[in-house]
Amino acid sequence: MRVLVGGGTGFIGTALTQLLNARGHEVTLVSRKPGPGRITWDELAASGLPSCDAAVNLAGENILNPLRRWNETFQKEVIGSRLETTQLLAKAITKAPQPPKAWVLVTAYYQPSLTAEYDEDSPGGDFDFFSNLVTKWEAAARLPGDSTRQVVVRSGVVLGRGGGAMGHMLLPFRLGLGGPIGSGHQFFPWIHIGDLAGILTHALEANHVHGVLNGVAPSSATNAEFAQTLGAALGRRAFIPLPSAVVQAVFGRQRAIMLLEGQKVIPQRTLATGYQYSFPELGAALKEIVA
Repeated sequence: MRVLVGGGTGFIGTALTQLLNARGHEVTLVSRKPGPGRITWDELAASGLPSCDAAVNLAGENILNPLRRWNETFQKEVIGSRLETTQLLAKAITKAPQPPKAWVLVTAYYQPSLTAEYDEDSPGGDFDFFSNLVTKWEAAARLPGDSTRQVVVRSGVVLGRGGGAMGHMLLPFRLGLGGPIGSGHQFFPWIHIGDLAGILTHALEANHVHGVLNGVAPSSATNAEFAQTLGAALGRRAFIPLPSAVVQAVFGRQRAIMLLEGQKVIPQRTLATGYQYSFPELGAALKEIVA
């Protein structure tokens, strides 16, 4: 299968490309910079979709980049990097003489809650900046007709070596300075990078998969449980909390909600489609990452 991956040079894209290649698929990346095995977004806009059997979009600025202030300029980049790339790919798929058989988009976000439980049939809603963005983002991906199978994977916090959330967390935890964020009572929907790549590959390969899948592990944990489990995996104590005021100062009030208020997300449809997790339990996932 020939797979086109938008934004495939990042943490998730690299893992997905490695898995697809290992399974005998041919991958072409869409990125800002030209190179071998790549086309640029400008080339896609000018020349249309290259011949492919499936397309995935992973493109998007890292919302939780602690080095970027949460101001209007960055908010526009966050919106544009998701909506414009998705619209561009969806338009190219619609216009293609031979449209791909599958089209997969990775998004995220349910309303933060200490008590609600969300599965794939739960509405995304429109209650803040991020939910509004995801609603528009998923709408931008929708194609007319049914010649292309469409899948949206709503991802949790992606855990893996060499990038993602763990890239920022590991050092303080290794130094024994880690601990829960805020109260620690908030749910922490997580997934191992190997399983997110696995779910995306499953969505591309399995003809019966369509609609929304939750890209989260089947075992839920609170933020405090995550901190305790990561500390145990490293052989360190993890009891120094990161105060809410510090999180709000670094990320801004709007972004801080994503860290201070979580959601309990269940991968009900993901499991029903037959996907088998490599890392369903947090302890084993974290031990593999820090080994």
